[in-house]
Amino acid sequence: MFTTLENPVTALIVLAAAVVLVWGLYRAIKYGKLGILAWLQSVVLMAPWLLFFCLFGLGIYINLATVLFLIVASAGLYIYLGKKMRAAGTDSLLQQRRSDKIKSIEETLKELEKKETSKESEKKETKASPTKEIIPGIILAEDIKKIQDIFGVDTFFATETILYQEGAIFKGNLRGEPAAVHQRLSASLSEKLGDRYRLFLVENPEGRPVAIVLPSRNDPQTTTVGQKILAVILALATIVTSLAAGGLLQGFDIFSDFSRGMVKAGPIAIGIWAVLGSHEICHRLIAKRYEVRIGWPFFLPTWQIGSFGSLNRFESLLPNRQVLFDVAIAGPAAGGILSLGMLIAGLLLSHPGSLFQVPSQLFQGSILVGTLARVVMGSALGQQLVDVHPLTIIGWIGLVITAINLMPAGQLDGGRIVQAIYGRKVAGLTTIATLIVLAIASLANPLALYWAALIVFLQRDLERPSLNEITEPDDQRAALALLALFLMLVTLIPLSSTLAGQLLSAVSQLLAVSS
Repeated sequence: MFTTLENPVTALIVLAAAVVLVWGLYRAIKYGKLGILAWLQSVVLMAPWLLFFCLFGLGIYINLATVLFLIVASAGLYIYLGKKMRAAGTDSLLQQRRSDKIKSIEETLKELEKKETSKESEKKETKASPTKEIIPGIILAEDIKKIQDIFGVDTFFATETILYQEGAIFKGNLRGEPAAVHQRLSASLSEKLGDRYRLFLVENPEGRPVAIVLPSRNDPQTTTVGQKILAVILALATIVTSLAAGGLLQGFDIFSDFSRGMVKAGPIAIGIWAVLGSHEICHRLIAKRYEVRIGWPFFLPTWQIGSFGSLNRFESLLPNRQVLFDVAIAGPAAGGILSLGMLIAGLLLSHPGSLFQVPSQLFQGSILVGTLARVVMGSALGQQLVDVHPLTIIGWIGLVITAINLMPAGQLDGGRIVQAIYGRKVAGLTTIATLIVLAIASLANPLALYWAALIVFLQRDLERPSLNEITEPDDQRAALALLALFLMLVTLIPLSSTLAGQLLSAVSQLLAVSS
């Protein structure tokens, strides 16, 4: 018989997921069939995880085989919907192209007529309005003239020019697919003025596309020598804190007996650095694929778990939001998969006499870890102390490091993911929401205050706009973003005693049935 959700945390997660899905449906409806299919892909991808946690909250237990079946089934449905969406997209694109071609011809004819009749009035207006001349020292008049020449009726029909900083803003009408238009305009700009300017295609506050041209000297700067020295110092400090954390986990201080500490704490430190290293390497591999430069990483040492991850910055402009997403999610995906693999392997290898002996209540520190522990270890968690393999601890630490970097704030990986998928406005709101949650959480955990301060002073600003800020990433990436944020939540949110009891009861029932 169904009961109300006994665990308020589970209820909040389910409610938040429902709100996100309803909001996604609202956004998808305006895109018609393609939007609905894309929304269904997100639902299918999230459904097994939501169903699993929701049923546990209701006191309904499903075994691991059923969970795996649901995941495989959802993957099959996801692929099927993807094929349907591509087929529908092809038909829609052909129809749209025919419609756009007819409309473009009609508009071109009208604009040519207007252009002929307005030539003389424009000449008179130019002579009568000396205040519209370009101010020397901001941007050269001849440069403005050359930039204006790159626009046309088949790309971006500029209707107004506004001086902006050392460049200019061009208002007008976009006449094509944003990515193709930006590529053509950038090529024309480079042909006329070389590498002196960059063209950004963005939306103004009213949601209309505008072109912004700025000097290339405003491009992101490379890492300075002083910053590189700081990065090396932080990396060395993180090595020390990783060793110290490995020692503390085993109940000794590495500084009191350094040779013994290196031998015993070394494997744990290596595991932590495997997560950190895979995170950074995958960031850079994807960035290199898109010819994007990333500065040196600034690792964040801590005595508790060795490291809180790292901060990095882009040293070149990003071509579009898809590149921002791919680079941002690559690190957490690599570190998270490696950490999850080590955690599951550690749980499977755990046995009486394993190296670590931890209180069973420790597994209530995370919904994800606690759930996996209950499924794999079963009744062993009913004891006051539980023997676990070292990989369990290393994997858990890696998941925490990954989840922290996935918080949707500022220039953290999570903030960049939200900005890439939902835009700068939503990313700004999630940054504020994250800071509020961290401020509240700091009442119970001082580390939350540390992260709130770090975000406020170092990471609160959003990533600068990409060159083509209008084109959104595809819906597969949007679904991956939702999954990443969901896994971040279930990693960091504690598992309540009520849900833990339900999990233990479920596992006991499964063991009884299997025996």
